[in-house]
Amino acid sequence: MALSGGRNCPDLQDHIAALEAEGLLIRIDKPVNKDTELHPLVRWQYRGGIPDANRKAFLFTNVYDSRGRTYDMPVLVGALAANRDVYRIGIGVSLDEIGPHWANAVNNPIEPVAVTEAPCQQVIITGDELIGEGKGLDALPVPISTPGFDSAPYLTAGMFVTKDPETGVQNLGTYRGGLKASNRMAVRMSAREGGAGGYLHWEKYKARGEKMPCAIVLGCPPSVAYTGPQKIRRDVDELTIAGGLAGAPIRTVKCLGLDLVVPADSEIIIEGLVDTEYLEPEAPFGESHGHISLEDYNMIFEVTAITRKSNAVLSSIISQVTPSESSVIKRVAYEPMFLSHLRDHLGIKGVKRVFMHEPLTNIRRVIFLQMEPDTPRTEVWRALYGATSLRADCGKYVIAVNEDIDPDNGDAVFWSLGYRADPDKDIEILRHRDAGHGPKGPGGTRPEDSTLLIDATLKRDMPPLALPKREYMERAKELWEELGLPPLTPEAPWHGYSLGDWSEEWDKLAERAAAGGYLENGKRSAQRRRANIKPNTHVRAVPDWDQDQDV
Repeated sequence: MALSGGRNCPDLQDHIAALEAEGLLIRIDKPVNKDTELHPLVRWQYRGGIPDANRKAFLFTNVYDSRGRTYDMPVLVGALAANRDVYRIGIGVSLDEIGPHWANAVNNPIEPVAVTEAPCQQVIITGDELIGEGKGLDALPVPISTPGFDSAPYLTAGMFVTKDPETGVQNLGTYRGGLKASNRMAVRMSAREGGAGGYLHWEKYKARGEKMPCAIVLGCPPSVAYTGPQKIRRDVDELTIAGGLAGAPIRTVKCLGLDLVVPADSEIIIEGLVDTEYLEPEAPFGESHGHISLEDYNMIFEVTAITRKSNAVLSSIISQVTPSESSVIKRVAYEPMFLSHLRDHLGIKGVKRVFMHEPLTNIRRVIFLQMEPDTPRTEVWRALYGATSLRADCGKYVIAVNEDIDPDNGDAVFWSLGYRADPDKDIEILRHRDAGHGPKGPGGTRPEDSTLLIDATLKRDMPPLALPKREYMERAKELWEELGLPPLTPEAPWHGYSLGDWSEEWDKLAERAAAGGYLENGKRSAQRRRANIKPNTHVRAVPDWDQDQDV
């Protein structure tokens, strides 16, 4: 992709063009109400039975609000991770390279490069221009994410930039910001143990008796946006990791009135100060754990300036109940991260893939480990325990399955649990774990939680799955289609295959039967008759069962 303006990596509008070229962007020119219609419309592609491959980004070019006001700024939803292909285009590598690409970026960060003139500062709004209806934040077409529950329009795709006042290291975090006035919003940064980087900085500014400088970046280059949801070491500036992802330095510019730098090629920058003395009620708001977060006291962000491109696009993330854009952003990065943790850091053998269950459970609650055939039981259990050690908020249920089980198919998982796991021997419970990301209890606290580990892998060879072999099912599918019957959507497993307890001789019997030679099979069994045997006795329990005899 040819870039203009001295840019080192694609900005959001380059990304929009790339998505459109790949058929992954839907432009909506019809008037759409940002307060009642915009997010619900996009939500249908996640709750309407549309498969992941057919989900797309949406660009709304004709936006109005419930007061009848129109906006000349488009709103973009789903451009970071409407599906895996959207993420793939944004990060610039194939899906199977995402894990190694992230590892390379973390291990080989690239320092940003400073510029003095930036697209994100083409339009500058300060002072009285920030105050009043239709000004400041109120001039931005910020959607309501969960109409009927949310208390305000919310910034959901904002990258919040703060700086450690002691070390000078900046942090980028993706938090939520609810609009309160044209120059004020309420911001929620996780305050739990080991919480958000921005919150830890806020604590330091509070101890100093100072307000915390903060810049909100909207519509930054995708390589920057993907660093926000990831957990990166506190002493590392995410902009250096973003440079590693982009393969080139991120261009940065100093804020107008703050001692912070922001990505120069972003769409919109909101500068301000976060109060460290007072908090105010924030929410309700539909959170990514799939429940409505109720009112908490949270931080007050006082806007001091808004700068933007002259042709800016406002970006919003669809989150809430999963699958969603926010869960895809995390899942495509977390799964290879967990796999690397188990294989490379813990040296566990036999782990083929890590699957994080997405629909409704927000990828954190249920983790599947797909194990290679004949993996020793000790390695299976090392993998199960290891999966709980990477992140405190992931892995309430961790289930090991064989590679023939599709973790996205609940029926296949139940089949594995039903036939391959013995509750007396294959289940362990880990107690006293953090409840992690989820709704709070009535008292505003999260109860202690626990983890269930299940080894649902094969412990012995078993007879084949009782479905026709693949070649017969494939021929039958051709016949089905020739007959004009309703379209098929095959569900794994859709053909039979060996699970270890099967012989070459039985294979020949089946081939002979399918070829019309069952009478030959009858002659063979007649030659192997035995006397003085109880019905239902397995042939292999009889000495010399495979030897022909004269009867």
